[in-house]
Amino acid sequence: MSIVLQLQGISKSFGLRRLFDEATVSVAEGQRIGLIGANGSGKTTLLRMILGQEQLDEGKVVLHPNARLGYLEQNEVFPSNETVIDYLVRVSSHEPWECAKMAGSFEIKHEKLEAPFLSLSGGYQMRVRLAGILVREPNLLLLDEPTNYLDLQTVLLLEDVLRTYRGALLLISHDREFLKNVCTHTLELEHEKLTLFPGNIEAYFEYKEGRLEEARRYNKKIEAQRRHLQDFVDRFRYKASKATQAQSKMKQIDKLKTIEIAHSLRTVRIKIQAPPQKNALALECKDLSVGYQADKPVLEHINFEINRGEHLAVLGENGQGKSTFLKTIADQLPLLSGSYKWGHNLRVAYYAQHVPLMLPTIGTAGDYLQTAAGRVLPEDMLRMAGNFLFTKDDLEKPISVLSGGERARLCLAGICLGRYDVLVFDEPTNHLDFDTVEALGEALSEYEGTIIFVSHSRTFVSQIATSILEIKDGRAVRYPYPYEIYVYELKTHEKFSLPDEEKPIVEGIIPYMRTKVDIFGDIQETKNTLKRLEHDLGALTKEKNSILQYFIEHPTPVDVQKTKRLKELDELILVLESDWLKSQENLEAFKKEMQTAVTSPSIPS
Repeated sequence: MSIVLQLQGISKSFGLRRLFDEATVSVAEGQRIGLIGANGSGKTTLLRMILGQEQLDEGKVVLHPNARLGYLEQNEVFPSNETVIDYLVRVSSHEPWECAKMAGSFEIKHEKLEAPFLSLSGGYQMRVRLAGILVREPNLLLLDEPTNYLDLQTVLLLEDVLRTYRGALLLISHDREFLKNVCTHTLELEHEKLTLFPGNIEAYFEYKEGRLEEARRYNKKIEAQRRHLQDFVDRFRYKASKATQAQSKMKQIDKLKTIEIAHSLRTVRIKIQAPPQKNALALECKDLSVGYQADKPVLEHINFEINRGEHLAVLGENGQGKSTFLKTIADQLPLLSGSYKWGHNLRVAYYAQHVPLMLPTIGTAGDYLQTAAGRVLPEDMLRMAGNFLFTKDDLEKPISVLSGGERARLCLAGICLGRYDVLVFDEPTNHLDFDTVEALGEALSEYEGTIIFVSHSRTFVSQIATSILEIKDGRAVRYPYPYEIYVYELKTHEKFSLPDEEKPIVEGIIPYMRTKVDIFGDIQETKNTLKRLEHDLGALTKEKNSILQYFIEHPTPVDVQKTKRLKELDELILVLESDWLKSQENLEAFKKEMQTAVTSPSIPS
């Protein structure tokens, strides 16, 4: 396996801010590497240094003489009348048939090859650009957030293409599922260093947590030894008969070194408060049509309703009208016909790509958050600002000087502080780092209010969505299955169907065979049971440890109530652990059953 790229002791600073300090790593052909790190840690800067677009302070970027770089141009120019096939031939210098073959892997065929490039939707333009890069057969591919603004169908296609890519890949993405499915290695940029791990992101986090726990246990052991030796020294250092031994113990103490545990950068914890929720309707759409021209609606005959507390993911290909629908129900775009109605006294917050541009031009970032926070405590406001990567100094910046990404994060932080009943989000994760995306997803999954959102990040959608509205062919309809099945259908082009309860039952024959839908329901229910058991076990174990700590600190007198409670906790924990093991066994059995189950119900005639 040949090395295509070496970073040798690279250092880079911007003013007083240091991004890299003698960082070193080698990248070999065949390695598909997910580059992760906190927002602002220097991931994009690293790619720019590899491309020669950013100067190093120290060190070297060494590319193999045979390295063929492939990357997305940020400001690419597209002639107005250039067709897709002409574009591919121009950027690759390959034969039309070779370009058409690569375009076909992104489902760009036939009439789409002859269509003007600029007439395609944003998602299809990205497909063509990716095809233009890959047809050149680069052996080192650099991709910075390639899934931003891509619909799920295109993301799945890109996944399939990249999994078969044989060169070296350096990929930045905040979509954990995408990284897990594509990458064979993980490269983390943290504390100004680069760490390359031979495994995907899930394996890396597990390894990292294991190493951290080992370091904690080792340090705990060393501290106990130090205390023991120090006790001896304190007791006998001034006693003549023990002075020599005391001196020896002091030398031993000096030799005992703990492992330095660097402060983890993964500290994002977001809590979104919502007013108390009633069991009532949140939104009702009746024969609603939306769009920009009355005679050309983008979507029409929309009829559905959602209850308060529901988390509705709006899904579909790019250009189908998802954003148009959100703009309409958020009162940003006049409806064409029909009606929609929000529940009584619901406060609705709306976030979309253009919304950050509408922030006030007067005042500081801190002023804006204070206004948005209302009665929220100052420390909670500062904590939320920190979660969205704003330091105290950042909060003093005038809004007028903030970058587009900073404005987007400020807007989201303000919404999270605002105690809204309903959150309408259009791609909220595009300007967030990996950790903030996951923290926001976790916070929204626990949010008791109503959410209607568009996102192409599978991890994010999977965390939040409790129901799906599918936008397709000018219609918006409720999707009957969970999100995981929606993704499965897109991957396999295999349609699930509901059981046909109208067919007669034949005596002596089993009338209905369990389908993947049935088993999937069992799997989800079992996962929920496991999650609940783990939560309960954690709470009971925490209470037990608290009582044990009390006994350590208060060895006498005996506390009868605490002793009784400790016995109860042991019994409860034993029962829950048994239930957890049974549920885990059931989950494994359901997963095996899923592998051989039929897609649709089969009823013997």
